[in-house]
Parts: sequence; C-alpha cells; structure tokens
Amino acid sequence: MKRQALSIAALMLFAPAVHAADMSWNSGASTMYTPTPASGWEGFYAGINAGYGWGNSARQPVGGGATTERNTGGWQLGGQAGYNADMGGFVLGAEGDLQFASIGNEQDLGATGKFRSATDFYGTLRGRAGVTFDSVMPYVTGGFAIGRGSASLTDPANVVTSQSATHLGWTLGIGLEAKATEQISIKAEYLYVDLGTQSYNGLPVGNQDITQRFGVVRAGINYKF
Repeated sequence: MKRQALSIAALMLFAPAVHAADMSWNSGASTMYTPTPASGWEGFYAGINAGYGWGNSARQPVGGGATTERNTGGWQLGGQAGYNADMGGFVLGAEGDLQFASIGNEQDLGATGKFRSATDFYGTLRGRAGVTFDSVMPYVTGGFAIGRGSASLTDPANVVTSQSATHLGWTLGIGLEAKATEQISIKAEYLYVDLGTQSYNGLPVGNQDITQRFGVVRAGINYKF
C-alpha cells in the first residue's frame, strides 16, 4: 500500500513536467525542433568523383578496310556541378561534369611498333530525375558527352607519333545519392558513354577512324550551397 501511494505521488509530480515539455516541443519553442525537413534537395551543388571505366574501341583505315576492335580500361577523376529542383518527393535537375581519364588500350603491331588509343578526358551535360525517400535518392540521368581522344604509334626506336581529336556523343546512366548532412551528400553512379567515331590523320599506320565507347562506375561527394 505504501509503495502504491509513492507511485501515485511520483506520477502526479512528473505528469505536469512531461505535459509542459510536450507542449514546448510542438509549439516550436524548443531549439531542437525545426519545420525545415532535413532531406531537402533544392539548390546548387558541386563536388568531386573518381572511378573506373571499361569498354571497347574500334579502328578502321579512313576510306574503308578491316576493323580492329580492342577492349579498353582505365581510371577517371573529375568534378561535377549542378542544380536540383525539389518538388516534394520528386527531384528534377541538371548536372555538368569534366573528367580526366586514361581509358584506352595498347596493341602490339610487331615490327611496326605499338599502337595506343585512349580517351584522355571527357565531359557530360545531363538532366537528372530522381525519387526521394527521405535522405536517399535513386535517379536516372542522360544527355550529351564530349571527349578528347588520342592515338599514337611508338616505333621500335621509341619514337612516338601522336594525334588527337575531339569526339561528340551521348551518355545514359543511373545513380544513388544519399545525404550525410544537410549540405553534404555522397553518391554512386554508372554511366554508359558513347563518344562516336573521329578520324586521326597523319599516323605512320595511315589515317584511322577510331570509335570510343565505355562504361564508368564512379563514386563522389557533393556539397550543397
């Protein structure tokens, strides 16, 4: 009986304090409460990324002839910037990026030397559309791509003849971005990049039409302003 009385007294003592704290929380007076959702995606952002690309390149003598295809691979490192419009559960945005790369291959031509072709850097300008689940956003992305490629022949005397060309193409991909804080988010992304075909003239093996296509898996971090 004595313990029951003490329990009732304790409840009567703490109930007003609990009720007051509840009213303070819901009234907005508490500094712990904010009406702004922590998962807002609206605004400008910029960041960096790094990853690996792999694909294939094809070369053919200008004017026709046998086509040689080779697998390609290599790293890429770059940065991105963009803007998101948060429509409440659905995000539309635009993003541009520039990547320094070494995605290429080398072919041994015997007594002629070694022939190498590669994508040295590329950039994309893409739209993004995502669905938000609080602080996580899966998205699809696609747009234009531009790249700078190189082709070179190293002869047996180690004399290098090199040419470069600008490629134009397209890209399409998917990604997942998650907020670590209100300003900082991390992302993982896959892009397929088709840079099309360009002519490389003045090479010892003759003028060559070279096609570059590759996929890229990369991870990055963004800061929202």
